[in-house]
Parts: sequence; structure tokens; C-alpha cells
Amino acid sequence: MKKIFVALLLSLITILPIKAKVIKVLAIGNSFSEDAVEQYLYELARAQGDSLIIGNAYIPACSLEMHLYYLKNASPRYGYRKIVGGYRYEEKGVTLQRIILDEPWDIITLQQVSLLSGIADSYKNLPTLKRQVKLLATNENVDIWWHMTWAYAKGFKSANFEIYGSDQQRMNAAIQECRRKEVAKANFTKVIPTGVAIQLMRYRKGDTMNRDGLHLSYTLGRYTAACTWCEMLTGRNVDGNTYWPPTINMQEAKLCQVEAHEAVFMEQMLTYDIP
Repeated sequence: MKKIFVALLLSLITILPIKAKVIKVLAIGNSFSEDAVEQYLYELARAQGDSLIIGNAYIPACSLEMHLYYLKNASPRYGYRKIVGGYRYEEKGVTLQRIILDEPWDIITLQQVSLLSGIADSYKNLPTLKRQVKLLATNENVDIWWHMTWAYAKGFKSANFEIYGSDQQRMNAAIQECRRKEVAKANFTKVIPTGVAIQLMRYRKGDTMNRDGLHLSYTLGRYTAACTWCEMLTGRNVDGNTYWPPTINMQEAKLCQVEAHEAVFMEQMLTYDIP
């Protein structure tokens, strides 16, 4: 009888579909988180058999200090973008508290506004913001991750870029230094190395990853970012993923996947030696 029961159980296991992994991720950010998570990411995960619920707490050019201020004062300043089942929804005039409470998020990410991303003093409120976000989260096992963003394109004309001598390599090095020192002080579980992946792609494809000098291009830039996030969130090697948008050919998609995977490996090794 026991052998019959085991045989029946095994047959049921082979018949019943394996439930896809569902990961709920919230990015607390700005236009750089918009570039990273609001397109291609859901589709990449779905192609691997996983499902994401993606939230983006969005205020343009919002810094860590501003996020903390708006959180403490329950300011309804956020655009709440949410992707569920591949469909995108948006609600305006929302507090960060309500966004955090909307789902039992598995992962919540934080990031610095781009112009301050390589300025060490701008990270002084990061441990406090991380602590406040974690206290609000309804999932007691929530992980708080850091999103490492990218340097501006060469030749970008902006007073913000002048802080770094209008030098991409200098800005990139400053971002990496803040990741190693200032971000480390907040004890994040993991870091999503989008900026590393973008810099690797610049080395391979030239300085063509931005549409306006700072935001990512709608094609390779955003797809590379999404590949980096997908591998980090799902733990699966994105190299070989069968999804890419029709605006990218197979060879380009393969390159984006390879460099995203390399960036994740470099982050794990804590080495950012990019030519």
C-alpha cells in the first residue's frame, strides 16, 4: 500500500505544474529607477518562468535626503507606478508610507539621485532611511538592497556634471567609491550593479547608452539595466534569456545579457576594474 501511495504521489508531482516563483520588488527612486525597472524587466523574468510584481515610488530627481523628508512628513508627492501581470498602473499624489504598505515586498531598493551619486557626504542619511523603510515593511523578511546607478555620458553639458569635472571616468570612479565606503556603512544585503553593466556596455559599444546624456537609451541602455536587475532578483544567469524587445536584434541582446551577467559577477567579487 505504501509503495502504491508513493507511486501515485510521484505521478501527481509530474502532472501538476510547478508554480512559478513570484518576487515582489519595490524601487524607491526617481527617473533612474524608471529607466531600470519599468520596461523589459517583467518580460525577462517571465521568459525564465518567474513572475515579478514591480513597484516604483517615483519622484523626478529625488535624493536620499528628500526621500527621508517625505517619509517623515507623510508627503503625498509620489507617483506610484506598478506592474502586475505585465500591465502597468499609475497613481499620483501618493505617500511613500502607503506605497510600502501596499504589498508585502520581498525586496525594496534605494538609490541616490544621479548628481549626488558620487558625493560621499550625501549618503549620511542613508542608514536612517534604510531603517525607517524596513520598519514600515509588512514582510518581516524583507531585504533592502542598494541600486548602484551610472555615470553621465561623455560630452554631456550640465552644471551637475561639472561637479565631476565633466569627466565620465571620474564620476564612475566616485560612484564606485561611494558604493565601497558609504553604502557599505548601511549594511545592505545586496547591491544591483546597473552602473557597472552600463559602463561595460560603453566599453563594448561606445558611449551610446544614453538618450540625453544622463537617462538610458530606450533600447540597449534600458534593456541592459533590466537584464542586470533580472539576474539579481531571480538568481538566474540572464545570459541566454529568450526575451528581448523588437527594437533590439539577437546579437545586441546577447551582448547586453553577457555584460549584465559580468557586472553581477564583478559586484560579487567587489571589483570594478573597467577599461
